[in-house]
Amino acid sequence: MRKFLQEFKAFAVKGNVIDLAVGVIIGSSFTAIVNSLVQDVLTPLLSLLTKGLDFTTLSLPLGVGEDAAKLAYGNFLSAVLNFLLVGLSVFLFVKLLNTARARLKRSEPAAAPKPKRLCPYCCMEIAEKATRCPHCTSRLEEGL
Repeated sequence: MRKFLQEFKAFAVKGNVIDLAVGVIIGSSFTAIVNSLVQDVLTPLLSLLTKGLDFTTLSLPLGVGEDAAKLAYGNFLSAVLNFLLVGLSVFLFVKLLNTARARLKRSEPAAAPKPKRLCPYCCMEIAEKATRCPHCTSRLEEGL
């Protein structure tokens, strides 16, 4: 039992498990933001286009009378629409992050290029791992 607890402790405090836990927590917070964006911003804007149509009330009665079963396809349409809006929101957010990341990368100074290796005899450029100069065929020393 002691060995099992030691293995579990080693597993639980590994960096990957903690990173995963942080990702799940941030993901759940991000879910709340995306749901709010969809329900509080995008859905009301969409209702302007559909003139206030409530999809959840759409149904097809499968029998006669008040107690007859109904095929509530409006709930399905509402769920599909919600999925599309959430997907669009996440896509736009990721696109915004990638654009910002690309701009930051462009503004960072580029690393200085490595100096070219030159043959000490003919002063021509040679490959980094070359042991002979391809131009004058001189043997090159290790330290060059």
